[in-house]
Amino acid sequence: MNPIAKIIGQRVALGALTLWIVSLLIFAGIQFLPGDIATEMLGQSATPETVAAFRKSLGLDLPVYVRYLHWLGGILQGDFGTALSNGRHIGELIAPRLFNTVFLAVSAAVIAVPLALLGGLVSALYRNRFIDRALNVVVLASISFPEFFVAYILILLLAVHAGILPSLSDVDSSSTFIMRLNAVALPAFTLAVVVLAHMMRMTRTSLVNLLGNQYIETARLKGMSEWRVLVRHAFPNALAPIANVVVLNLAYLITGVVVVEVVFVYPGLGQLIVDSVQKRDIPVVQACSLIFATTYVLLNLTADILSIIMNPRLMHPK
Repeated sequence: MNPIAKIIGQRVALGALTLWIVSLLIFAGIQFLPGDIATEMLGQSATPETVAAFRKSLGLDLPVYVRYLHWLGGILQGDFGTALSNGRHIGELIAPRLFNTVFLAVSAAVIAVPLALLGGLVSALYRNRFIDRALNVVVLASISFPEFFVAYILILLLAVHAGILPSLSDVDSSSTFIMRLNAVALPAFTLAVVVLAHMMRMTRTSLVNLLGNQYIETARLKGMSEWRVLVRHAFPNALAPIANVVVLNLAYLITGVVVVEVVFVYPGLGQLIVDSVQKRDIPVVQACSLIFATTYVLLNLTADILSIIMNPRLMHPK
């Protein structure tokens, strides 16, 4: 078997095992939540007979392992169950919310990735100079600020004072592409500011680490400009760690949107899981949590595979 295919197969198997363990943790974590879901849904005035009948209708009278196997079997068949709050199929409930979250994450990535790569190139070109130090101060400050703080600052500046963008991101199935872009502008900028710093610093570090290599010195001796040396010779060889960080930050963009969606009241998967927790709609919480975990594991797996393909030296033990 091809060594790369063998390593990729091992990574995929490890990812599947990780997802199974995560499903166990999600299901077990829900079971250990305080309170009784039947009592919470029916109210304190419900009779014991009513509560018992409701628990039986939800399958809560079955052993824990049986409930887990039923839940996992349904998910493997694409059936997430039924929401307790409105009786709708969870798949139908999640699909438009997942699309909104992915649209927001892609919009943030379109802003953040080119700016991070350009900023990293400029910082490496003017390393240890004023521009480099100024960019480092800016990115370190952006790393230090939590998402909700960045979100409220942008709302204050761009929505309240300037009136350029809406402070609430209200979209639905009838929204056009332009309307969606206008609605997600502020949350996308917020997420871009948060992830921009990590990608930019990795780009700079990867490029600077290559500048002492002999082929870089050879390119300089040929009379090439420093910018051309960075772009044509250093950047292609630094793509492996840069691509790894970019994919990992894309994973964060999708799984870390909960706070941002709540701040902007954006109808995505993060807002749905918060609303479901408040309503104690356990099946929806489980489904959303598993989708977030699956997305994060798959994107981490993608980053791992890209690192192997772009840097074959990782196939061999040191």
